[in-house]
Amino acid sequence: MIIPVVDFSVCNLSKKDADDEELQSLSEELKTAFSQVGFVFLKNSGILQEEVERVMESSKKFFLQPEELKKRFKRKSFPNNPNHGWVSMEAERLNPSQPGDLKEAFNVASFHPDIIWPSTDAVRDFREIHTAFFQRCKDLSLRVLKVMAQSLSLNPDVFLNAHRFIGTDENGTTLRTLYYPPLRSDTAKEGQVRCGEHSDYGSITLLFQGSEGLQVCTRAGEFISAPCIPGTVLVNVADLMQRWTSDQLISVRHRVLLPPVGDSSTRQSLAYFVQPDNEALITCCDGSNKYPPVTGGDYLVQRFSESYGKK
Repeated sequence: MIIPVVDFSVCNLSKKDADDEELQSLSEELKTAFSQVGFVFLKNSGILQEEVERVMESSKKFFLQPEELKKRFKRKSFPNNPNHGWVSMEAERLNPSQPGDLKEAFNVASFHPDIIWPSTDAVRDFREIHTAFFQRCKDLSLRVLKVMAQSLSLNPDVFLNAHRFIGTDENGTTLRTLYYPPLRSDTAKEGQVRCGEHSDYGSITLLFQGSEGLQVCTRAGEFISAPCIPGTVLVNVADLMQRWTSDQLISVRHRVLLPPVGDSSTRQSLAYFVQPDNEALITCCDGSNKYPPVTGGDYLVQRFSESYGKK
């Protein structure tokens, strides 16, 4: 299995309208990728490599601060949105059967006025940089969702209508900046990895990688390494989209293993997890009732309880 690279120029963020013929070709390419592989690299999306690097640089400054400074922003510290904030090492286990993941994260999940943002001299522009990138990812994800609807011969707004509240506390979409610090593989607990084997929860995910390390599961059950292609965004189908499309599009497992012995390098990535609105009812779009209806919010709470439930 090879993850395909698709040119997204016709729906680039700088464009208003796409030619019907070109749009049809793009939608067919995305459908093939999402129905057979579950992942696709998009090039010429409109999000520049410099934008990605700016967010990574800002967030790395936050992660390198002493833990006492980061604790103030800990996840579950903000009543209006408990998913917003810093996630410490081993606090999350994306594979609930294994020890906690060896990574840190900062979840940008809320823009409520009561949210407190990192603002020390080292991270003075943190809020501005992450807010701007969240919006850029929102704009791109809505374009991808519209093309996906067309690829399935659905109403072009069927997915968009369930994502109207992205950027508010009525929707769980999250920009997650991830930091994998250097570590000695021989000191890890049995079964412990940087990011446990899992599939994503929502509609789609946009991933920007600073280096290689991600592995994606093939239909044969084998994990392959996903390359790091600067200037592209890696997009994958998530679980609710698989339910929504009655398995026409597939959400596949992926993971980040420990680095090889002797490799002390860090890893960074940015993941934009696109979720349907909390009250959006997800039902099979072909009317098959293959999966029971579930709201975006209820499904997200259920999955969070699995990832953060064990201590």
